[in-house]
Amino acid sequence: MRIIEHNGLRLAVHLTKSDRQQGLNFYSDDGDFVQVGIWGYQKGKSLQAHIHNEVRRDSDRTQEVIYVIQGSAKSTIYTEDEQLLEEVTLEAGDVLILLRGGHGYEILDNDTYILEVKNGPYPGAEVDRRRLRSA
Repeated sequence: MRIIEHNGLRLAVHLTKSDRQQGLNFYSDDGDFVQVGIWGYQKGKSLQAHIHNEVRRDSDRTQEVIYVIQGSAKSTIYTEDEQLLEEVTLEAGDVLILLRGGHGYEILDNDTYILEVKNGPYPGAEVDRRRLRSA
């Protein structure tokens, strides 16, 4: 697991296949708007059925998780003041948790498929994001 930080703030978390462990492991903090965990169980494991209670949640930014299903991509990670901080190469099976700052993507292989999950509701592109001038 690689944590990408700037000025004491976690901007992103990069998980590779080798980071997977048995049991339930969460890679986001309880205060993050998006909660990300990986299940690692053997055949026959049962998880008790449950319903999530209605709980008021307020989020002031969109946080995003991507999972590379097939292929590869490069993600550029930017600070809140639009400075390029790091480039991360993502392979099939990798997860990238984007918590704050900016980001961009370049697809590296044909037939790359990436699953993206964000918190909602979605207010539309003009409200949700701004394009970086430095990218």
